[in-house]
Amino acid sequence: MRLLHVVAAALVDGDGRVLLAQRPEGKSLAGMWEFPGGKIDAGEGPEAALARELEEELGITAPVLEPFTFASFPYPDFHLVMLLYWCREWQGEPQGRDGQALRWERPGAMAGLPMPPADVPLVDALAAAIGA
Repeated sequence: MRLLHVVAAALVDGDGRVLLAQRPEGKSLAGMWEFPGGKIDAGEGPEAALARELEEELGITAPVLEPFTFASFPYPDFHLVMLLYWCREWQGEPQGRDGQALRWERPGAMAGLPMPPADVPLVDALAAAIGA
């Protein structure tokens, strides 16, 4: 089974809300809410990959990314390992550059949203760290 490494960010605002992005139509798991991020390219470190993805997807620069936790999930066609980073400081206003909707949610409210299976365990970790 193919192993896929991805990185994602928990962008946390001053009110303890976390930014979520909705997967666009035409992609697998379309309509589900996820943490912004993406694939690590060959030869790329995780922090560099996440900084690149945040700039490409959201138009923000994130100079400080702190490792937080990870998720490991076996999808039918591949096994996903997702590294989740804290991002509490960034430059620019996050915008869905690929047409994806964005929303700020407290971790306690995320349980009611459709999310990819790999993201779900990360919500509990965020709730424990930030509070509901």
